[in-house]
Amino acid sequence: MTNFRFRLEKVLAWRRTQVDLEEAKFQQRTLELREVENEQARIEAAGNRAETEVRGWSPLTGYDLETLAHYRKYVTSQEKQIAQRREEARQRLEAQQQAVFEARRRCQLLERLRDRRRAEWQAQAGKELEELAAESYLSSLARDYG
Repeated sequence: MTNFRFRLEKVLAWRRTQVDLEEAKFQQRTLELREVENEQARIEAAGNRAETEVRGWSPLTGYDLETLAHYRKYVTSQEKQIAQRREEARQRLEAQQQAVFEARRRCQLLERLRDRRRAEWQAQAGKELEELAAESYLSSLARDYG
C-alpha cells in the first residue's frame, strides 16, 4: 500500500499563498479607508472648533466673519475631496473583498478535490487490505487442511 500523494499539492500551496496575499491586501485597503475616514473626522472637527471659537470672540469684527467664511469654504472643499477619496477607497475595498472571496473559492475547490481523492485512496487501501486479509486467511486454511 502506497502513501497518499495529491499531485496538485504545489498548486494548492500556491493557492493558499494567494489567499494570504489577497487577505493582506484587504487589510491594507481597510486601513486606507479608515485613514480617510479619520481625516474626514479631523477636518470636520477643525471646522466646528473654528466656528465655535470665533463665535465666542468679543468683540467680533467683520474681518473675523469674512475670515471664518473663507475657512468654511476651505473646509467644505476639503470635505468634498475627502468624500471622493473615501468613496474611491470604499470601492477599492469592495473590489479587494471580492478578490479575497475568489482566491478562497479557488483554494477550497482544490482542497475539496484533495479530500475526495484522499477518501478514494482510503477506500482503495481498505479494499486492498481486505483482499490481503482474505488471501492470508485462505492460505492459512489451505495450510491447515491441506
